[in-house]
Amino acid sequence: MASEWPNALGESNLYRPFRILSAFWQIMQAGAKEMEASIILVDSGPNLGALNRSVLVATDHLIVPFGSDLLSLQGPRNLGPTLVRWRREWSKRRTNWQYPEFELPEGAMRPIGYIVQQHGLQFGRLGKAYDKWVNRMPESYARHLTDEKEGPFAETPPHDKFCIATVKPYRSLVPMAREARKPIFELTIADGAIGAHAAAVREAYKDFRELAKSIRERVIPTA
Repeated sequence: MASEWPNALGESNLYRPFRILSAFWQIMQAGAKEMEASIILVDSGPNLGALNRSVLVATDHLIVPFGSDLLSLQGPRNLGPTLVRWRREWSKRRTNWQYPEFELPEGAMRPIGYIVQQHGLQFGRLGKAYDKWVNRMPESYARHLTDEKEGPFAETPPHDKFCIATVKPYRSLVPMAREARKPIFELTIADGAIGAHAAAVREAYKDFRELAKSIRERVIPTA
């Protein structure tokens, strides 16, 4: 896949490189048509390699997940300039194929916000250290992934217009969901979700429902 990126700037035989580079988009569109879906959610890894480049080229919008750690805080510094470069390079490649034989993705990759996963620590020095990283995320996101690079910046994610949601860790439900091979908000008594776990499942369902609604409103404001 990496070798097809420069080949897309060639003067002949452009069918193969574009077919490979747009493969994710073609599959996603076919699946959406079959399922009559209006929104496709793609979960990609955190690296910026050739595989994820093709995945992101297939997207119209981008949501950045933040963990409560220093690495997440530094991520936008690499992601922002990379997105700018990929958009420019993909546009150049699309222009190069003047008469495409099949439809190609726009490659917009527009950041629409970020999601923060809470660290789950409420007390102690470690918890305060996590809070310091989390509270610097509004500035990091704005500086590197938006046009509002000079501030003022929100003091915390919950007060930031770019923050879509803060997600609880739901640590006790994660291994249970992995074993059952289903989302944490679909766990049942048969899966072991009883007592406090059952209450956490109901809470998770509400949280993820609100998250889905928030994403939809940012992607389709008139929905």
